[in-house]
Amino acid sequence: MEDYAIILDFLPLGYVKEGSNSYKRKPVAQAIGTEEFTLLELTPKENINLDIHEKVYIGAGQRDKIARVNRRLPFNKLTSTAQIEVNYVIEEIIKRKEEKFIQFFNEAGPISTRLHQIELLPGIGKKHMWDIIQARKEAPFKDFDDVKKRVPMLSDPVKLIAKRIQLELEAAEDRKGKKKYILFTRPLKRKFN
Repeated sequence: MEDYAIILDFLPLGYVKEGSNSYKRKPVAQAIGTEEFTLLELTPKENINLDIHEKVYIGAGQRDKIARVNRRLPFNKLTSTAQIEVNYVIEEIIKRKEEKFIQFFNEAGPISTRLHQIELLPGIGKKHMWDIIQARKEAPFKDFDDVKKRVPMLSDPVKLIAKRIQLELEAAEDRKGKKKYILFTRPLKRKFN
């Protein structure tokens, strides 16, 4: 379960639906969890306004701004604003939890005889994978700058992980090929229309 979420979009008048009256609509927010990158729909408490990129408590017990967590959302149900903001927010979460993601670079292992977890990062093939494995054998990576310095042909590790997380979120309902493997997110339990 997620204890905290970052607001991706806040709709003070709720979702716009054909033929609905604005006085009946309720405020709603779309957010992403900070632990498992769970996409969520939230109802704020009465007379509370939320800001995009604001961190809110959604865990058990007393919440100061959120009345309830309504449901998990598939990526395609995010508003346009939320879809734009999600990558920026994912990158910020990764930077704040650098130690967790450096551990991935230090400990990722093979999935099968032909596929390694590192290869699931977008743009990483066998050559980059072996460069990473060789560098971590010499000494574990300390931080993202260390990864960039010791594996010079590798693009920004934060952006690589963020792209992978976004791919997992976008492909939650379509588990084919490399997309079927989950590294950083929590898979949806059921299909959404």
